[in-house]
This record gives sequence, structure tokens and C-alpha cells, in this order.
Amino acid sequence: MGTEYVAVGFTILFTIATSLLLGRYMFKVFTGQRTLLDPVLFPIERLVLRVTGVNPNEQQDWKQYSVSLLVSNIFMWLATFAIVSIQKVLPLNPDGIANMGPTLSFNTISSFTTNTNLQHYSGETGLSYFSQMFAITFLQFVTAATGVAACIAIIRGLAGNRLTQLGNFYVDLTRATARVFLPLALLVGVILIWQGTPMTFEGAVKATTLEGQEQTIARGVVAPEVSIKQLGTNGGGYFGPNSTHPYENPTPISNFAETWSIAIIPMAMVWTLGYMVGRRRLAVVIFVTMLAVYLPMVTFAVAQEAGGNPAIAALGVDQSTGSMEGKEVRFGAGLSALWAVTTTVTSNGSVNAMHDSLTPLGGLMPLIGMWLNNIFGGVGVGFINMLIFVIVAVFVAGMMIGRTPEFLGKKVEAKEMKLASLALLWHPLAILVGTAIACYVWATTADPGTALAWLKNPGAHGFSEMLYEFTSSAANNGSGFEGLGDNTPFWNMSTGLVMLLSRYIPIIAPLALAGALAAKPASPETAGSLRADSATFGFTLWAVIVILGLLMFMPVAVLGPIAEHLALR
Repeated sequence: MGTEYVAVGFTILFTIATSLLLGRYMFKVFTGQRTLLDPVLFPIERLVLRVTGVNPNEQQDWKQYSVSLLVSNIFMWLATFAIVSIQKVLPLNPDGIANMGPTLSFNTISSFTTNTNLQHYSGETGLSYFSQMFAITFLQFVTAATGVAACIAIIRGLAGNRLTQLGNFYVDLTRATARVFLPLALLVGVILIWQGTPMTFEGAVKATTLEGQEQTIARGVVAPEVSIKQLGTNGGGYFGPNSTHPYENPTPISNFAETWSIAIIPMAMVWTLGYMVGRRRLAVVIFVTMLAVYLPMVTFAVAQEAGGNPAIAALGVDQSTGSMEGKEVRFGAGLSALWAVTTTVTSNGSVNAMHDSLTPLGGLMPLIGMWLNNIFGGVGVGFINMLIFVIVAVFVAGMMIGRTPEFLGKKVEAKEMKLASLALLWHPLAILVGTAIACYVWATTADPGTALAWLKNPGAHGFSEMLYEFTSSAANNGSGFEGLGDNTPFWNMSTGLVMLLSRYIPIIAPLALAGALAAKPASPETAGSLRADSATFGFTLWAVIVILGLLMFMPVAVLGPIAEHLALR
């Protein structure tokens, strides 16, 4: 286990160090400054804008920016919905995969359009190569870029002084896609191919096992989808087992590259904020505050999984390598726990171990990551959630010391707090109401043998499975406690609606908030100003995150993972 602990620590430190470089690069990209990659990437950006007829000099206010974002996402949804619905007759389908049904198509496309990538199907048998490339991989690029674009616009608003324009959505979308995600995806894709991840247009192959049985082995255009699924905090797997599958994640080197990919852009966004608002100390305060939540979660989860399952230990089974149920031997308990926490605090959702098999309190950590939904967060949108908590912390601190709340010289007034509250309260509302409805439907109508009998594990763990599904949907995460039978009309439609609402409400409300703050004059700081780049404010922000973020979910935590943990003793 000692080697695993070293690997966990090195992965975190390396990601933090490289995020500093990427954060400065992203700052240059979105402020129009020259970068070393411009000779290769800038012509791509210019070509895309020319073909789509976008004027790069045209600016948009927050309403125009929001409309552009919504309209583009609606068209992407319609186009990709059509692809998976008729994929059987489209090219690049060597295995003859059938069309998706209506409710599953709705859920799948809603999932990938919202950067959630919750999957109620197994990728290698549910989608053709054409759908994987032109629906799924395409959406994984542009929906991640959508989140980054929205975050950049909000940062401009926070930094502005009597500013009425937040940029141009289509320009920001193109820059994020062509100049941030594309080069990183190429780099990670090459590493994965080097490590053995397939990249082929050939169909599945037949193999004869040592027992003499014939086995069908799926393959395909795996490496490029896996690279962008991690970098874009998408998380949707080419194969059903996701990154536990040896074709998606063959070796410890590929595991390191994918773990790095999950967190690198969310971490870099914090440094980009510091450069764009001219407050690098503010970025340090926010980054350290995030680490002060993330690192204890990682430490606790690793300890839980490395300590083994007490129920199995009571049977006399050796637990010296940790709780290995649902985990890959090539990664071990420590790196599996690191991935489980990292993938859920960043809204990624990919897995290199089955979260349903985590120890009860180890499984609580991914839930907490999604409940908070702001510790680094998904690319763009997760960091937007942190900025909402920053505004709330500014308001709380201002009220405590008897001063008008201000952030970066802008007064935070009733309008801004209403918008922040809307974005903040929707998250627990979607999770708790959705879980309550699921519990009621299951308890009143789930006869054995029917589609509504979706729980294989009744009791506390079954409750956790339903809670996790709505938590993952509302957090735009996509991972799951996969003991749940979720490919049913109820789960397809309910989680699909939650994913759509939980994507766009937390984007549009903060854009409106940023537009309101941008138009205000920035007041010079005085000795009486509340400094957001101080250690005191960092502690206040940490307290607001922990108190508000966790108290809303404490009752369901007790009913699920905590009750299950106590039952093992």
C-alpha cells in the first residue's frame, strides 16, 4: 500500500503544478494574447469562425450570450438525437447495432448535451462507430467548451467596470474547442494509444478462450473518445465498465494520464480567474479553499478503501490489500479511491472501479463531492458554482461585520443574492425531490418481475443507489451505483429532465448575475473593504461551503451510507 500512497500524492502534486501553466495559457487564449501554439491552432479557429459566419469582433450582453448558448445546444441536441435514433442505417456500423429507443435516446442525448454523460446503456453494444464519433465524441468537445465559455463570460463580468458586454459565445466556444481541448485531447489520445487503447474502424473480433469457448471482443475508435471524455469532465465510457475496462484504461501509466486529465482543466480555471481579474492572490485563496475540502475527502476515502470491508474481514478473508471488491488489481484500492473522489468533485463521472462496491463511508465521499458540486468542479460550470458560493460568502461576511457586501469593488445587493440563491437552491431541490419521488414510486408499484422493480439491493444501500442516481444527474456527473436497473422509462425520463434543468439553470442565473455586477462601477478598496484575497475570507468561504453544502444533505446521508456503515459493525 505504501507505493499506492506515493502514487496518490504524486498524481495530485503533478496535477497542481501543471495546472499553473495551463491556467496562464488559457488566460492568453481568452484574452487574445499570442501563444506558442498559435501558428497551428489559430488558423483552425479562424477557419471555423469564417465557415460559421461569426464576426469575432461582435460582442454580446449576458442575454444575447445566454440565447446563443441555448440555441446552439438545442440544435446540437436535435442533430445528435436524430443520429442515435437512426444509427442502424447510417455508415460505420460493422456490428449492426440497432437504433436506440425513444426514452433511451432522450436520456442519452440529454445526458451528453448537458456534459453529464450518465449512461443507461453499454457503449460498445448500444452505439455504432458513427454515433460514437459524430454524436458522443462531438458533444464531449462542444459541451465541455460550452461550460468553459460560460465561465469565461462570468469572469469577465466580475472583472468589468461599467461593462455591458461579456464577449461572444461563439468565439469563446471555438477558442475553447480548438485551442484548449483539441491539443490536449491529441496529447492524451497518443499516450493512450501508446499504452494499448484501441483505435480502429474494424468490427468486433471472435476469440477462443483457454476453456475452448468463443468470445466476442468489442473494439473501435476508443482512444479519442476516452481522451476527451476525461479532459472535458464528460466521463461517458466507450465501454460499459468505463475506465475499469482494460481497453479504456490498460496500464498504470494510462491511469495516471486519465486521472491527470480529469482534474487539470478544472484546476487551471482557478488560475485563469486570477489572471483575468488581476487578483492572483484571490486565485490562491480559492484554490487553497478547494484543496482544504478535496484533500481530506481523498485521505478519508483512501483510508476507508485501504482498511478493507469489516464484514468481509469478519469472515477471515485477508484485507491487507484493502477492499478489492469491484476494483482492478492493476490500480489497487488507493488509486481507485483517488479516482472516485476526483471524478465526482470535478463533475467528470468516469470510473476505474465500481462505485457501487465501495465501502459505505468510502462511497459517501463521491456523494459529498457531487452534493457540494464546486470543489474544482466540471470544466467551467463547476467553477461557476464555486463563484456562486463566493458571492454568498461575501454577503454573509458583509452582514456579519456590518458593512455593505462587496466583491472586487462591486456591491452585492438583493438582485445578485436572489440570482445566487436560485442557482444554489436548485441543486438540493432536484436531488431530494427526485429521490423522494423514486422512493415513493418504487415502494408503491414495484412488483417483482416488472420494469419498476429496479432495486437489487433494498434497504440502506438501495436507497443510496437511487439517491446517487439523482445526485449524479443534478451534478452533471454521470457516474452511478450500478446495482440500479436504470434503463426504464421512469429513470430515462426523470433523470433526463433533471440533467437538462440542472445544466442550464446554474449557467443562466450566474450569467445574469455577472451581467448585473459588470454594469456596476467598481469602487476603490479602502481600509474598511472586505478583502476576498485574505486568509480570513478563505476560511469563511470554506465554512460556508461545508455548512450550507453538507447540512442540506445530512438527513439523506444518514438514511443511506451512514446507516449501511453502522449495519456492518
